[in-house]
Amino acid sequence: MSKFRKKPVVIEAVQWLKLGDHSMVRSLEHPDPLDCELCGKPYAEHGAIRTLEDTDKSAHIVCPADWIITGVKGEHYACKPDIFEQTYEPAGPASGSPDAPPSEKR
Repeated sequence: MSKFRKKPVVIEAVQWLKLGDHSMVRSLEHPDPLDCELCGKPYAEHGAIRTLEDTDKSAHIVCPADWIITGVKGEHYACKPDIFEQTYEPAGPASGSPDAPPSEKR
């Protein structure tokens, strides 16, 4: 089996903590009253995002503290905090921050 290295790509990401934090996350309509098997929190505290693979009737569940990554095609997907920490590192000041270069301020 061949080995490959992930190309260095700068991504945009934001950590999601609760509903209302970010417009890309909507409330989750989940019929299961039990707690999430991934994070242990009630599904009522979760959100949902649409990814490129989702249909109109499906969405990806976002647990509190997940990072929401904007992909190279503008798509959004969730990443668990421990995986995010192992995979990504800061690439400079946040877009729109006073320290960002003029071309990156929004």
